Amino acid sequence: MTGFTRRGLMGAGLALAPVAAAAADGDPWGEVAARFDVTREVVQLENGAWGMMARPVLEAYGRHQEMVNRRTSYYSRRLYGPDLERVRDRVAASLGVDKAEIAFTRGATEALQALIGGYNRLRPGDAVLYADLDYDSMQSAMRWLRARRGVQPVAIALPEPATHQGLIDAYAKALADNPRVRLILLTQVSHRTGLVTPVAEIVAMARARGVDAIVDSAHAWGQLDFKLPDLGADFVGLNAHKWIGAPVGVGVLYIRQGRTADIDPHMGSADYPEGDVRDRIHSGTANFAAFLAVADALDFHEQVGASAKAARLAQLRARWTEPLREAGGIEILTPPDPRLASAIGAFRLRGRPSAAENVQLARTLLDRFGIFTVARTGLASGACVRVTPAIFTRDADIDRLVAALRTLGAS
Repeated sequence: MTGFTRRGLMGAGLALAPVAAAAADGDPWGEVAARFDVTREVVQLENGAWGMMARPVLEAYGRHQEMVNRRTSYYSRRLYGPDLERVRDRVAASLGVDKAEIAFTRGATEALQALIGGYNRLRPGDAVLYADLDYDSMQSAMRWLRARRGVQPVAIALPEPATHQGLIDAYAKALADNPRVRLILLTQVSHRTGLVTPVAEIVAMARARGVDAIVDSAHAWGQLDFKLPDLGADFVGLNAHKWIGAPVGVGVLYIRQGRTADIDPHMGSADYPEGDVRDRIHSGTANFAAFLAVADALDFHEQVGASAKAARLAQLRARWTEPLREAGGIEILTPPDPRLASAIGAFRLRGRPSAAENVQLARTLLDRFGIFTVARTGLASGACVRVTPAIFTRDADIDRLVAALRTLGAS
């Protein structure tokens, strides 16, 4: 990637002070943004569904697709396996785990459904626990365990406003009130409000009670600077097509060594040696080029730098949430505690929590101000509008949002 090196960003100290670095070394984040072909139809502040590929990744994906299309099954049957293992090595290194602990999926949803549905330590009369901020498909999978395993699903609402200790206390109370719980679902970064859950502390607390945790890290990998062992969790689902910037259709399933037998093989699959994590998922014929391009996405991600990227995303979120936290008419749902905040933020107009009102609010931002966001439902407190910048987002885009929300809040 000519002219774009780790030294160009990390040497400027972006991981510690993005704004000061930009002033001292030109505009390094402008240099990053220039690697993306961003639409100018709108101010794109809805980057949570999936992440845009940087131009070098998109170009590599095209080359992989051309090669696979040209060589067809000669490639897929004879050469793809070793190539995919090299990608698996890269992903495992990025996550800080052994490659024997991971398998590729088509997304975090597929990975997490395999973990939830395949978890075989539940017995009739046990209970499972999830929260209002968990992803909808994961909530429904936890409820499905009633029919699958004969267990009782228990749902809780996480506290608002959230605090670090308050979140830990909420799960502690839920476990104490429901002593039959044997499995909990934890979401590392909420797709609704961007809330970062203190996963490591809650996992340790649950383990002390004999409770396993399945962790949804769909929005965490590439947005936060962490390694999987930091979470202490034995079962995790992740996405590569959100914040890592790989092509759509790539996820990762993680099972810590020694726990594979606690997840059933997929429909009794036996394609790999007994106990192989890859037998816990079966996605059919793969988008070969998409999986190959994960290595190129990791190249770009690592050149930017995980800590620099996390700091920039947090700064972009704070640039709009903090000036508006005390603004009249606006309710910011994302906590100010940096331990609990990510790139994603959410808001609503005060006294207007309905789904219809927030759908209309997102529509007003688009039609009146040219700013694209998305309404989210499912919070116990009501609906909201989610704002999700990316590393190509410019400060001016955020400032435009702040001006629009001040106008809407005042009216």
